Amino acid sequence: MRKIVVYELLSLDGVAEHPDEFFPDWDDVMDTNMAEVIGTQDTVILGRRSYNEWAPYWPESTMEPFATFINGVDKFVVTSTPLDGKWANSHVVEGGLVEFVRQLQDQPGGDIGVHASISVAQALLAEGMVDQLKLVIAPAIAGKGRRLLDGLAPQRFESIKSATSPTGHLLADYRILR
Repeated sequence: MRKIVVYELLSLDGVAEHPDEFFPDWDDVMDTNMAEVIGTQDTVILGRRSYNEWAPYWPESTMEPFATFINGVDKFVVTSTPLDGKWANSHVVEGGLVEFVRQLQDQPGGDIGVHASISVAQALLAEGMVDQLKLVIAPAIAGKGRRLLDGLAPQRFESIKSATSPTGHLLADYRILR
């Protein structure tokens, strides 16, 4: 069965919304970490909000290693409205999210990534479907915005890797304990 891996950029106070506001620096260690995360993924699930923000940006971006990955990978978007069809390999999730993801997990392939989509990550965490959380935590307090883990029932995690980047960002990987 394929793993569900949530990758999120967070502030110290857990805010995941608008990470560009609290991530002024990016370094080589964070790039290497990103390459490791996406190196095992061949499918991504996005919420509509993330899709709308990313679809105009990433096709023209040269920010590697993510640009090549996100433009080439199959992207399944949770939405009730049609996509504009301009971003390659983008598809609408048919049916409910949980059922769709269960079907994806049963198919052959690599890890299934959830990137920058707070509501999708929360829904899959609430259903106990996430296998790993891969977080990059900025040394900053956002003070406001949607938090990744708000509203979830208690869950336990096992730390599987952590490091600090040269710009002070914490790279923390957790396995969800069931």
